Amino acid sequence: MRLAILIFCSILPHLSQAAATGVYAQTVALTEFADTLEALGTLRANESIDLSANVTERITALHFNDGERVKAGQKLVSFNAAEEIAQRQEQFLVVDEASRQYERVKTLAKDGLAPQSQLDEKRREFLAAQARLDGLDAKMQDLFIIAPFNGKVGIRNVSVGALLTPGDIITSLDDDELMKLDFSVPSTYLPALNEGLRIQATAKALNNLVVEGTIASIDSRVDPITRSIRVRAIIENPDHRLRPGLLMSVRLFKDSRQTLVIAEDALIPEGRQHYVMKIAPGSPSTVSKTLVTVGSRIPGAVEILTGLAAGDRVVTHGTVKVRHGSEVEVLAEQALGERLPSLLNKTAGQK
Repeated sequence: MRLAILIFCSILPHLSQAAATGVYAQTVALTEFADTLEALGTLRANESIDLSANVTERITALHFNDGERVKAGQKLVSFNAAEEIAQRQEQFLVVDEASRQYERVKTLAKDGLAPQSQLDEKRREFLAAQARLDGLDAKMQDLFIIAPFNGKVGIRNVSVGALLTPGDIITSLDDDELMKLDFSVPSTYLPALNEGLRIQATAKALNNLVVEGTIASIDSRVDPITRSIRVRAIIENPDHRLRPGLLMSVRLFKDSRQTLVIAEDALIPEGRQHYVMKIAPGSPSTVSKTLVTVGSRIPGAVEILTGLAAGDRVVTHGTVKVRHGSEVEVLAEQALGERLPSLLNKTAGQK
C-alpha cells in the first residue's frame, strides 16, 4: 500500500502537467487604430486625353511608338503642310515689303517730306499683312500634334499616309505619375470626410497590390438617387504600376487613436456580451473568463474599451477547450494580424 502511494506521488506532477491545455495567446498592447469605411473605386490618370485631328489632312510622319513616354511640347504627329508652307512664305514676303515701305515713309514723315495720312496708310498695310501671317501660323499649328503634358501614349490607331478628318482618334495620352481614385460613399459618412484623410486601396488585378493615398477633393453635391457622394483621392505612382481604369477596393481611415486591440478570434460572444479568457500570471497558468466591452472592428482585430489592460494575456486559439479556472500551457505567442498557420509553424519549430 505504501509503495502504491509513493508511485502515485511520483507521477502526480506529470498528471498535473498533462492536465494543462495547450493554447495560443496574445499580449494586449496599445496599438494605432482607426475606424474604417470600405468602398469600390476606379483609377484615372492625373491628366488624360485622346489625341485627334483638327483638320482633314494626310499624315506625313508619326514621331512616337506605342506605349512610349513623351515630354510636354514634344511633336507627336505631322500632317501634310506643303500648301500652307508655300502660303506662309508668300505672306512672309508681303510682310517684309510692307515693313520696308512703312519704315521708308516713317523716315520721310519725320523729315516732313510725307504726309501723316500716307504714314497711317502704310502702317495699316503692314499691320494687316502681319495679321494675315499670324493667322497662317495659327492654322499651321493644326498640322502638328504636340504633347500638352508629360505622359505615356497608348496604342496608335493610324499609320503614315492615312487621311484623317476632325475627331479621328490617333492615340491616347495619360499622365500617370499621379493617379486619381474616384469612389462613392454613403452621405451618412459626410461628417467624417475631409481633405487629407488617409486611404488605403487594393488592386486585386495586380496580385492584391496595396497602395496609400489621401483624399484630395469631395464633390459639392450628394446624388439624390443613391444618397451617396463622390470622393477623389490622389495616389502617387512612381513605378507606373497603376493604370487608368483599374478597379480598386478602398478603405478610409478616420479617428486615428492609440487603443487596446486584440485578435477577433479571442472574443467569446454570449448574447449581447463578449468575454475573453484572460491568462493569469504564474506557473501553472490559469485562465479566467473576463467580460469586455468592444469598440470598432477591422478584419481580424477588435478594439477593447473596458475589461483589459496593456500587458494582459488572452487566449486567441483554444478557447473552446478551456473553462474558467482551467490550467493552460501557452504553445506560442500570437502577434496582431498573425494567422493560425503561422502559429502552427512556430509550434512545429519548437518541437
